Amino acid sequence: MSTTPAATSHRRRGVRVVAILTNVLLGLVTLAGLAYLAPGVLGYERYVITGGSMSGTFEKGALVLERVVPVEDLVVGDIITYVPPASSGVTTLVTHRITEISTSDTGSRVLRTKGDANADVDPWSFSLTAPTQPVVEVAVPHVGWALIALADRQWRMFAVGVPAGLVALYSLVQLVGALIPSRRRPQLDPAPH
Repeated sequence: MSTTPAATSHRRRGVRVVAILTNVLLGLVTLAGLAYLAPGVLGYERYVITGGSMSGTFEKGALVLERVVPVEDLVVGDIITYVPPASSGVTTLVTHRITEISTSDTGSRVLRTKGDANADVDPWSFSLTAPTQPVVEVAVPHVGWALIALADRQWRMFAVGVPAGLVALYSLVQLVGALIPSRRRPQLDPAPH
């Protein structure tokens, strides 16, 4: 059984398209991996906004990148992510804007915060015990949803497994193609001039 030049050309075009798609997919996976690692390497902490208390400033699903600064450098208006005092009953991280900074009798700084979408200031005041505190520098809308999905084992396996499977399948096709002898028609030498 012989193949026509048109069939061979069609097959080569298909192989090229698959190769290009594989390279694009690998490039996207590489870029996603770099984007995931870059904030930490550049000194940022990252948090995903899961509530609506800062709506208008950033929405649910936003990824906020925060630079760590000395607590003494905090000013009213900074947006920080912190764990409220145990007496508040809130056990999750909160990302709110500082509305007031005062000094306690012991000389420590006491902060009050408020979510931009909330009508009232948070009902607690607190002091930060660490010498540094992350402060929001930038928010990237919707990117946090991807990080939330990657926190789930099944989505993570899918995100890693599908590209790895496609690369393995492409490699297998290339290997089989290299091992199968070519059935090309012999080329005739051009006649001398």
